[in-house]
Amino acid sequence: MTLEEVVGSNSTVKKMETVSQALEELLVAAQQQDCVTVGVYESAKLMNVDPDSVVLCILATDEEDEDDIALQIHFTLLQAFCCDNDINIVRVSGMRRLAQLLKEDTEDSNSNEPRDLHCILVTNPPVQPLQCQALQDVGSFCEESRCSNQWVPCLELQDR
Repeated sequence: MTLEEVVGSNSTVKKMETVSQALEELLVAAQQQDCVTVGVYESAKLMNVDPDSVVLCILATDEEDEDDIALQIHFTLLQAFCCDNDINIVRVSGMRRLAQLLKEDTEDSNSNEPRDLHCILVTNPPVQPLQCQALQDVGSFCEESRCSNQWVPCLELQDR
């Protein structure tokens, strides 16, 4: 490796960590303002009814989900819809961290199914828009990724 490759990879890692942190902050802030839609089907319904309110689509998987063909087909359709409607989109790994951020019980005491965290939408209602630096940071990251022909950038959320 050359010095440029080492320095470049270190700055890329730091940028990814910064964007991952911004994404976490955005999810917490959006949930506090009731601007989060969770679930593949719930997200598809919302995007069909009001796509202009959606500012970010998060597609989340872990290794065990990679072989789920039905989920991958849903993701492909959601990605196409997001691209057609200029909705920022990001893929993340780290489902446990997502559950922590959204205060989801992975083991529900009422033996109800846990919510489907594979697709999460962040909306920005026109009445009280999200005023959040993290939204701008994640949006800039998505735009930079598109400019370098990476239409669906990937982030990793670390367990804490």
